[in-house]
Amino acid sequence: MANAPDALHVDRTAEGAVPPPRAVRTFDALPGPRRLPLLGNLWQVQPTRFHQQLEAWCRRYGPVFRLQLGRHGRVVVVGEHAAIAQVLRDRPEGFRRTERLQDIWLEMGLLPGVFGANGEVWQRQRRMVMHGFDPAHVRRYHPQLQRVADRLVARWQGAAAANQAIDLQGDLMRFTVDAIAGLAFGAEVDTLSSDEDVIQRHLNRLFPVLFRRVFSPLPLWRWWPNADDRALPATVAAVNAAVDGFVREARARLAADPTLREAPRNLLEAMLVAADLPDSGIDDAQVAGNVLTMLLAGEDTTANTLAWLIHLLWQHPAELQRAVDEVRRVCPAGRAASLDELAQLEHLEACTHEAMRLKPVAPMNALQALRPTVLAGVQIEPGMLVMAAMRHDPMNEALVPEAAAFRPERWRGQGGAVEAAHHPKRVSMPFGAGPRICPGRYLALLEIKTAMAALLANFDLAHVGTVDGRPPEEVLHLAMAPKGLRMRLRARAQGWDRA
Repeated sequence: MANAPDALHVDRTAEGAVPPPRAVRTFDALPGPRRLPLLGNLWQVQPTRFHQQLEAWCRRYGPVFRLQLGRHGRVVVVGEHAAIAQVLRDRPEGFRRTERLQDIWLEMGLLPGVFGANGEVWQRQRRMVMHGFDPAHVRRYHPQLQRVADRLVARWQGAAAANQAIDLQGDLMRFTVDAIAGLAFGAEVDTLSSDEDVIQRHLNRLFPVLFRRVFSPLPLWRWWPNADDRALPATVAAVNAAVDGFVREARARLAADPTLREAPRNLLEAMLVAADLPDSGIDDAQVAGNVLTMLLAGEDTTANTLAWLIHLLWQHPAELQRAVDEVRRVCPAGRAASLDELAQLEHLEACTHEAMRLKPVAPMNALQALRPTVLAGVQIEPGMLVMAAMRHDPMNEALVPEAAAFRPERWRGQGGAVEAAHHPKRVSMPFGAGPRICPGRYLALLEIKTAMAALLANFDLAHVGTVDGRPPEEVLHLAMAPKGLRMRLRARAQGWDRA
C-alpha cells in the first residue's frame, strides 16, 4: 500500500478492489469537536492528557479531523499511520517543527539544537549529531554505561536491604542523566549517589515549563509569573553553565590528546571533531545546544520507557519470567552485561518494542506545513499544523491483532505475507520516521537493555504499582510519564560482580 502512488487518498473495500480516490476536503469540511469564537477548541484542551483527548476524538470523529487552537491555529489531526509517515518523511522540505515551540524554547533562554532547528541549520547540525551517534562510536562508550549500571544496582541494593519502596521514575531519571552525561560528554555526573545533584534538579524543571507555555492560550508568565516561572532564569543559567563546562572540558581533552580525533571516547568529542571539519558551518554554541538537547531528550524519553516496560512486565508474569530466564541465562554471573550479551537478549528487546507500542513516550507529534500538499484527502496549506496521534493505528485491531494485549512475541515472528501485513513495525513509530528519525535510537535501546539486565540479573521484583493500587496515570510533559509508580525489590543471593 505504501508504494502505491495514490495510497494516501484511497480506501480499500473488498480484497483487491480499489475504489475511486477520495475527494479532497478543505479544513472547514472536516469533522471535529465544537469550537467557540476566538478560543476555538482551546477551552477543551487538557495539556497533560492531550494525547488521550486526541485518541478519543479519533474514535469519535474518525482518524482525520480538525481542531482550532485560538484564532489562527488551524490543526488537522491524523491517526492514520500512512498519513503520519508521509508527514514525517516530508521533512525538512515540506514540514518543520512548529514556530511556537522554537520561539518559546528560545524565549526561555535555552540553547538551540537539532531538535528545534529547521532548514539548512538543521541539515548541518544533523550531520554533526549523526557522526556522534554512529553505532561504532556508541559501542566504544559502553564501558561508561556499565559503570552507571553498577551505581544503579548499588542504589537498589540499599533499597532492597531496607525494604524501601523505590520511586521508579525518579531513579530511572537519575540513571539516564548519569548515562547520557558519561556517554555523551565524558562527564562523571553521579545523581544516583546523591539525591541533591544540581543538574538533575534543574533539568526536571525545564520540560514542564516548556510544555505549559506551548499550550497556554496567552503568555501569562510574562505578566503574572508563578513560582516555576520566577525560578526559570536561575535554572536555565545553571544548566547552560554546566553545558558550557562540558564543551570546554572536551575541547581541553582534544587539545591534550590529538589521538582522540581518530577515536573519540564520547558523543561530545565526536561532535566537536565533526564541527571542526572544513565548511561544517558549526560553532561551539551550536554544539552546546545539542549537548542540552541530548540531556533533555535522553533523560525523559528513555527513563519513561523503562518505567512503562517494568510496569508492563509486572502486569504480565509469564513475560516477566521469560525475560528473567533470558537475562540470567545470558549473564549467569550477575555481572554487567557486555555488548555481545546484550545483543542476545532478544525477548527483552521484543518486550521493549511492545512497551513502546502500548505506551509511546511521544504519543503525539505536531508539525507545521511549509508548502501546499494533500494529506489523507485533506488540502493542507502553508502554516497549517498537522498533529499526529501516534498511538491510534498501533491500537487498531484491524492492523494489529489483539492490539490491547501485551504480546512481545509479535515482534519475533518468522516472516510470511500474512505476518508482514499485520506486523506492528508498519504502524508503530516510537522514534519517528524519515530524515528526522531520532538519532539516538540505538543508544536508547542500549541504555534500556543495560538497565533491565542489571535489574533482572540481580533482583527479584517484589511489587510494582501505585500507592492506591490503581493503574498509573499517563501524564504528558512533552514525554509521557507514568504517575506514581513505585517498586520494591528483593536482592538475589548472587549479586553484581564488580571485579
